[in-house]
Amino acid sequence: MERPELEWWQTRWFALAAILAAAVPLLWPSPPPLLDLPGHMARYRVMLGTDAATLNQWYEFHWRAIGYLGVDVLVYLLAPLLGLEPAVKLIVVAIPMLTVAGLLWVSREAHGRVQPAALFALPLAYSMIFLYGFLNYTLAMALALNAFALWLRLGRQQRLRLRAALFVPIAWLIWGAHLFGWLVLGCFAFLSDLMRERAAGRGWIAAIWWAGLNCLPLALPFVMLLRWTPGDGAGTSDWLESFRLKPGWIGMVLRDRWEWFDVASVATIGLLLYHAARSPKWRFAPQLGVVTLGLCAAFVVMPFGTAYADARLAPYGVMMALLAVVPRAEAGRHDLRRMAMIGLVFCLIRIAGTFTSMTIEARDWDRHLAVVEHIPYGSRVAGFVTNNCKPPWALFRKNHLPSMVVVRRGAFANDQFDLGSTGLMHVIAPGVKGYAVDPSEMITNRPCATGAGLRDLRGALAGLPRGRFDYVWLIEPQIDDPRVLAELSEVWSDGTDHLYRVHR
Repeated sequence: MERPELEWWQTRWFALAAILAAAVPLLWPSPPPLLDLPGHMARYRVMLGTDAATLNQWYEFHWRAIGYLGVDVLVYLLAPLLGLEPAVKLIVVAIPMLTVAGLLWVSREAHGRVQPAALFALPLAYSMIFLYGFLNYTLAMALALNAFALWLRLGRQQRLRLRAALFVPIAWLIWGAHLFGWLVLGCFAFLSDLMRERAAGRGWIAAIWWAGLNCLPLALPFVMLLRWTPGDGAGTSDWLESFRLKPGWIGMVLRDRWEWFDVASVATIGLLLYHAARSPKWRFAPQLGVVTLGLCAAFVVMPFGTAYADARLAPYGVMMALLAVVPRAEAGRHDLRRMAMIGLVFCLIRIAGTFTSMTIEARDWDRHLAVVEHIPYGSRVAGFVTNNCKPPWALFRKNHLPSMVVVRRGAFANDQFDLGSTGLMHVIAPGVKGYAVDPSEMITNRPCATGAGLRDLRGALAGLPRGRFDYVWLIEPQIDDPRVLAELSEVWSDGTDHLYRVHR
């Protein structure tokens, strides 16, 4: 029996175009303007050892077998060939491309053909979680999506022995990239096989047994969890409080710059899912539908903690819900084409919006980073980035710009992440307590009535151990009282940012 002709969104040419289009928003900015990225790049600079003579005074780096090494390992391999910043950019650009490839491949393997609703999932490659700069996590999730597609393909072909052999190293690879990617892949694999066994006629108990047995090749990294303990800097928030915030994480999955644009985009996706649930022409396929429910359950029960643990799952739950939407027999060819065309327009609008947002932010970063050229190599810099007491909708991506002095000048900056005993890098600079790690770089112009937990400019400068720093870099401060600048002399300013030399 001859198969029906492929529609345009089901062709390889469209898949290739969609994957390449995912790179467009990041082609121009360098470095990519992701919130946490400069902090990660500083760690990579210490890791590479190119400025060891100075950086080893303040930082120490030790490799550890932990479940979030993905981008660190890639930078370690690529940076000697390309340079640090080009290597990081290449890796960052690859993450949304891999995500789009995985989404299209999962749709094809789960349903036989890419479904038109899958097009609405593609812009989620630039979710809020990616824009925050959670690189190891988003890399692992992109790999997990592609691995899940391979899992479905080999299962459909009944090549279960080959699948078992391949997924032993794949499980370790994704666990090494980020622990969450491995856990999510296990959830995907178990629930999809559970529904496949049910479709084959097995009862629930037998289906659970065989699905669990099939997933044993994925389970070996579990031995690492037996010796894993949270970092000293980790913590958890009250579960009831985090539960109150959960609806907001769904509404913010595409949060970027313009609230009306981002909320309208999420509302469009919500309307599509509502239409699929109520329409006589669309439905949710059981296999990916159950996978979606599994992710949603994990999202609900997981506390927020200090690392956006539950918020990280939100965009991937929405992705899987969209991939689960398929036509009923009553849907005609024109219904599929209409949904695909609306999905294509949605993708193009989001790409254009994300490209514009990235361009605006990259120009802003370039303006702020002009100060770096005025800082001598090997200096000790206290960077202070002015935040609002009440954060706006637009993601504030400047907080880790001080780390660029580590990247470009082999200097010390006070905004590195403290991951405690599970971190690869630790600050060993003496005498800088309270001004060593994140969030010491975040300040407000005046005390916040809402209890934002940040120091104001006066308090930050008053407590600064001046004998341990050479320069103070203020990003967008409001200096109402010049007395706060005692023992500082300005060496550079562009009218909004200021660089001061510390007199001791």
